[in-house]
Amino acid sequence: MKIDTQLAGFETAAKDARRLERLGLDGAFTFEGPHDVFTPLILAAEATTTLELLTNVAIAFPRNPVQLAHQAYDLQLLSKGRFTLGLGTQIKAQIEKRYGAEFERPVARMREKVAALRAIFGSWETGERLDFRGEFSSHTLMPPTFNPGPNPYGAPPIALGGLGPQMVRLAAEVADGLLVMPFNTTTHFRDRTLPAIEQGLTRGHRARSALQVTAEVIVCCGRDEAEIEAARTGVRFLLAFYASTPAYRPVLEVEGWQDLQPELNALSKAGRWAEMPALIDDAMLSTLAAVGTPEEAAAAVIDRFGSHVDRVAFYTPYRVAEETVGEIVDALKAAVTGA
Repeated sequence: MKIDTQLAGFETAAKDARRLERLGLDGAFTFEGPHDVFTPLILAAEATTTLELLTNVAIAFPRNPVQLAHQAYDLQLLSKGRFTLGLGTQIKAQIEKRYGAEFERPVARMREKVAALRAIFGSWETGERLDFRGEFSSHTLMPPTFNPGPNPYGAPPIALGGLGPQMVRLAAEVADGLLVMPFNTTTHFRDRTLPAIEQGLTRGHRARSALQVTAEVIVCCGRDEAEIEAARTGVRFLLAFYASTPAYRPVLEVEGWQDLQPELNALSKAGRWAEMPALIDDAMLSTLAAVGTPEEAAAAVIDRFGSHVDRVAFYTPYRVAEETVGEIVDALKAAVTGA
């Protein structure tokens, strides 16, 4: 099992990436947040030699497949084969109201986006004429001026973020990797995610080895009570934000907490964000996140995902000391090996 964490810095991305590599992380990922999701990875690629790099996730629908293909191909080249293009849908309101893009039929759109990227990559790799004709976009022109030619490190892998069964099935059917979304629980992962993975692999006539499954998890961790309390504050705020979103209600339903979602949603619409974290009690916190000392948090991660995943991608939505990150990594590695 490989271990990844977030590349939180922007201007400091190169320095932060070197630090994560030094701490023994296998990979680092960026979010689509207040900064562009690709830019920090450009800096990280040139500052590191072994750290694998991932967009987790780049929002797919507002971006044209050719644009995505160039960004991914360039990062694969800069990193010398260490890049994975992670794509996600976001939710309908964000796509339509923030990006001004179309969201209808997201599973069909994502399926076609992956197919278009594969066609573009294939054209560049083999020199064959580009002739992709889809429902949502078509790509039939690739003059030599715009063709980068074969990438010496091959086309970058494509991973899809998934929470609901339809997107998880699609990832298992057509993508190189699945990014299991971090707002999750042991029950939801085992009762809903794992069956959807198997269904997707069967549909695509693929072996489990063809799909790299990355389990994302929110870690609420500290080396002493002061650090853990600061972590609880940050994690409660993030969990309340996730839980207010209708798309994440199925995770709450499997735990019997479905009534929390509309309550939090109403508070968010009223702009009462400061009141929302208080609704995430200790039981919810420990069920949705991995809580405790580095050793306790690592044990919770392994208990949730066991041998069902190939990578664990943890992140900490609060200021965390470098020493704490190092201890989390060490504890996860020890838990994986049974040491």
